[in-house]
Amino acid sequence: MAAVVGSQDLRRPVVVALQTLAVAACYYVSGQLGLLRELVVEGSVVTPVWPPTGVSVTFLLIFGLRCWPGIALGAFLVILSLTSLSPSAFGVLVGNTAAPVVGYLLLRRAGFRTDLARLRDGLALVFLGAFTAMLISSTVGAGLLLVTGKLDWASFWAVWLAWWVGDAMGVLIVTPVLLLLSRVRPPLRLSRWKEASGLALIICCVVPLAAHSPVSLLFLIYPLLIWAALRFQLAGSMLCALFASITATVAATDRAGPFDRLTRVEVMIKLQAFNGAMALTALILSAVITEQINTRRSVERACQELVEVLEHLTAGEPADGRASLEDGGLGRRQDE
Repeated sequence: MAAVVGSQDLRRPVVVALQTLAVAACYYVSGQLGLLRELVVEGSVVTPVWPPTGVSVTFLLIFGLRCWPGIALGAFLVILSLTSLSPSAFGVLVGNTAAPVVGYLLLRRAGFRTDLARLRDGLALVFLGAFTAMLISSTVGAGLLLVTGKLDWASFWAVWLAWWVGDAMGVLIVTPVLLLLSRVRPPLRLSRWKEASGLALIICCVVPLAAHSPVSLLFLIYPLLIWAALRFQLAGSMLCALFASITATVAATDRAGPFDRLTRVEVMIKLQAFNGAMALTALILSAVITEQINTRRSVERACQELVEVLEHLTAGEPADGRASLEDGGLGRRQDE
């Protein structure tokens, strides 16, 4: 028994170390992917969507607070790949680590469920995990640029807004997709696969056309988003939103389609408004539809159970009735 306990004690630090390295690697890879597409706002480089925030919140929701060292290590590696070590760099590191941790604590306090099957879960992820928690990283980051003289007051709010929206979009777009993938278990049921294939084909054709057309056709994506949410709930709507966000970000950074001939600030505003509206639509609509479906199923189960109970009661009543009638008739005959 002592040997078993000892082996478990030795195995636990190894598991924690491997988990920390895995979280750091995922953070770093997602950060490098986010840096592939950048926007310059008031002389500062920002990313329209910062995937590491979504990766961090997802790992915290799945594994808990014990994975925060991996988030800190991943943020350190990303910062190290961009700039040299300095007090301001460590400040950004603290902000990028604290923001998802605070988001996780707020979501846990709100009773958040990772299946996103309730409207309250979607609203909590939007307003607590994204909008509120990411105020920390954007305020710390933009504030340090201001303090170190790399940013002036006239440009502070534009950079702060771009930083905050980019971090929030990472949570709104990446976190639901990763939570969905974490719940996938084989074998996969391929119900409505023909409709799913047709929808995917249409999305792959319409979304690039809308994002790169010189005529502003981004509104064509919303009917596809609604279709995906109605028929495939979270899986359909968030995958569609992720693909549309990536395509629109590529078009914006290339100054193509509806983003042509716009200033840098106008490109940022138009792209972030599109990404934000699309992510909110996909997340909230799919949560509402899933909640209604679950409610209908609960009512159907309750009705089925009630029918079964009535059938049992109805099956017992004739026998009791016949018995009572026979007893009554026998009593009358005896009286006669």
